[in-house]
Amino acid sequence: MARQFNRSLPVMSTSPPETKAEVNPRPDWRNPWHLLAFGLGSGGVPKAPGTAGTLAAVPLYLVLASFSTTVYLLTLLVMFVFGIWLCGKVSRDLGAHDHGGIVWDEWVGFLTTMIWAPSGWLWVLVGFLLFRLFDIWKPWPIGYLDRQLGGGLGIMLDDLLAGVYSLILLQILVHL
Repeated sequence: MARQFNRSLPVMSTSPPETKAEVNPRPDWRNPWHLLAFGLGSGGVPKAPGTAGTLAAVPLYLVLASFSTTVYLLTLLVMFVFGIWLCGKVSRDLGAHDHGGIVWDEWVGFLTTMIWAPSGWLWVLVGFLLFRLFDIWKPWPIGYLDRQLGGGLGIMLDDLLAGVYSLILLQILVHL
């Protein structure tokens, strides 16, 4: 009777290492919630989706800037509260916390930056650059909250705070 050996040989994987697509699954573009959370598709770009999403918020800002401050602030409040639910839902749908393509939060952050901004393309550009700086840099407590809070609130709050920091600095620049 031959004796059988059960040897555990290392198995070489032929599959490629984990790709970014596996880390950030693709949204269902037919789903209106995914489309909104991804900034009407702007967050679907392969490189710098946060920057693309912020850029896509500029036309919305230009429309809102023509309304009164009260309407602007109420719209922003509704977008923030709705965004907590929206970003949380789409994040759960995709199984990825704060998916890089979810840019509704960037829309709210940029619109926060632009509260009381003077008219003109120079100020749109300055606000855009300031918001992207704070959104990427995440100074305290933005980075801390980004790591500690989960769900839709965590996704929304760090960008709201980046928008507040940018708003403050933009207003300082305006008044210099």
